Amino acid sequence: MVGKYFDEWVIGEEYVTPARTITETDVVMFAAMSGDYNELHTSDEFGKTTPFGKRIVHGLLGLAISHGLLFRLGILEGTALAFLSIDSWQFKVPIFFGDTIHVKVKVIDKKASSSKPDRGVIKLKLQIIKQDGSVAQEGIKTLMVKREQNA
Repeated sequence: MVGKYFDEWVIGEEYVTPARTITETDVVMFAAMSGDYNELHTSDEFGKTTPFGKRIVHGLLGLAISHGLLFRLGILEGTALAFLSIDSWQFKVPIFFGDTIHVKVKVIDKKASSSKPDRGVIKLKLQIIKQDGSVAQEGIKTLMVKREQNA
């Protein structure tokens, strides 16, 4: 599937990604890759002593998975050139082992490049939503995308 070119993006349009359940394996692999073995994520006994009463998923793992879910939509396949920034990212409620999340995506801005006519920049508001409807994380991702060659 070919993703959307810059001129095809419409401010205000919304998408919903497929869902994904966060597993023990996800957390173990993320801890190994990042080096973050904080007991909040890795110790059942320690988790029981926290305000959450159990282990929680790394916040940055939720953020990383949101990016993967965004790309599963196919709307950026082959047209995304660069991931430019994350703005105003908030961690609102914890994601727990076994939670199923999906991402709501809304186009909030777009701007054609003034120096390179073959590209533009889009701003997307993302919300990571848990199975109970609560928003676990949200913020804005800015991406550079291709323009069609004949645009």
